[in-house]
Amino acid sequence: MPNLKVTIAFDGTDFSGWQKQLNAPTIQGELERVLGTITNNSVVLHGAGRTDAGVHALGMVASFETESRISQSDLLRGANSILPPSIRILNIQVADPDFHARFSTTSKTYFYDIDTGAIQSPISRLYATHIPQDLTTDTMKQCLNLLVGTHDFASFEASGSRDKSITTGRGSVRSLHEAVLNTIDNNKLQFVFTGDGFLRHMVRNIVGTVLEVGKGRKTVEEFKLILEAKDRTTASATAPARGLFLKEVHYKTNPEA
Repeated sequence: MPNLKVTIAFDGTDFSGWQKQLNAPTIQGELERVLGTITNNSVVLHGAGRTDAGVHALGMVASFETESRISQSDLLRGANSILPPSIRILNIQVADPDFHARFSTTSKTYFYDIDTGAIQSPISRLYATHIPQDLTTDTMKQCLNLLVGTHDFASFEASGSRDKSITTGRGSVRSLHEAVLNTIDNNKLQFVFTGDGFLRHMVRNIVGTVLEVGKGRKTVEEFKLILEAKDRTTASATAPARGLFLKEVHYKTNPEA
């Protein structure tokens, strides 16, 4: 059976996240339903990760095996004709038999958009968090610099992120290769994070806490202490989901067969 690598973009506004659920619409659920209909087979998608309700993606990756002989181009065209307009498959290719969308991942890139204008455009209300005030970007960037490298990110880990009874593995330790803040225009800021893995709500919890520094409610030194505390109760509120995008999933080698 061919192993297929699927690249997907979606608007997560109307979905309860990536992972399939019994009584709620999800990205995985919609894709499995549509791909199964076209291939006339049961489809089990393995996603590169999970996104929460309201989170968007420009380049989510999933993989699955199928007995169907339909061509990748016909499968792509057929799926996009049935999927809701908020989900689109961008590419389907035959991958190496050992390729797995999740376990073959080396890193992922997320970005988080902030609108600082006095009045937020209704067009962007679902895709950026509105913070209508001046933010001190210099101190925010200092906080982000502290995150680059390998750290225990327990202070920014939501409950249910992992099974804490498992004592082997890396726990809440992750490596961030990139943590930057870019000014897109006068009213838009964008956080960008690239790392070898992300805990549940990790990006949103980091953004929520860094924004407190930008508002002058916390200092850079306090942020440093929060990181070192390894205690979620020391950090600030979780930033809303609507500003978060999974931009790209990175792999060590070309997964094509």
